[in-house]
Amino acid sequence: MSWLLTDEGLRADRAATLQTARTTYTPGNRTAAVGALFTDPPPWRQVRLPDARMTVPPLGATMPDTERRTRTAALDHGVTVWLTGLPSAGKTTIAHALAELLRAKGRRVQILDGDELRTYLTADLGFSRADRDANVRRIGFVAALLASHGVIVVVPVIAPYAEAREAVRMRHVAAGTPYVEVHVATPVEVCSARDVKGLYARQAAGRLTGLTGIDDPYETPDAPEVRLDTSERSVTASAAAVHADLVERGLA
Repeated sequence: MSWLLTDEGLRADRAATLQTARTTYTPGNRTAAVGALFTDPPPWRQVRLPDARMTVPPLGATMPDTERRTRTAALDHGVTVWLTGLPSAGKTTIAHALAELLRAKGRRVQILDGDELRTYLTADLGFSRADRDANVRRIGFVAALLASHGVIVVVPVIAPYAEAREAVRMRHVAAGTPYVEVHVATPVEVCSARDVKGLYARQAAGRLTGLTGIDDPYETPDAPEVRLDTSERSVTASAAAVHADLVERGLA
């Protein structure tokens, strides 16, 4: 157990003469005494606190080998998992389901959402080919940086052009950081039927141009690490498939 002085006790001690203050820790009986020596016995009122408050180990204590290995393994490597595919293919939904699986295993996970990044990181970019490439490369830089510090970075971003995707991969390769490309290969007919953001309807009505997969090209990945079709499997199964691939590679 540990002890703590109450405000009432401290107020009562104002008249006492303080000689010295000290903090001691006795690992054998998990007792901490926080106090002061007075010329007269101090009128303290002591309150018991739960042992859970005592979290500071004694000087010289070392972390158990198994715990140290577990923590080291969790920090040794990160990975970028890039989910590429058409609008409404299911990329973001799978990303969040995958993140839940990884966090349940104690991994640090960061989702880089394309819409959020368009608002805060690449708001100066439009939707020309050059701007889309720049958008992907900037996101790739952030992802590689986080992954190099042991974070599993999940990126549900369309990334329509093969050259920009390859540039992101090569950035990771050059840094020795793992990179896993997931092609969410849901057919355009299914994506347009879902139309989560109303993009396909706006394009059909002539109120939107440059929609990836309709009037702007989507260059299908030739050899992604994982290929999924969410018209054939559930979100849960899709996330589990990506997670299984990461486990097989020793990355999760």
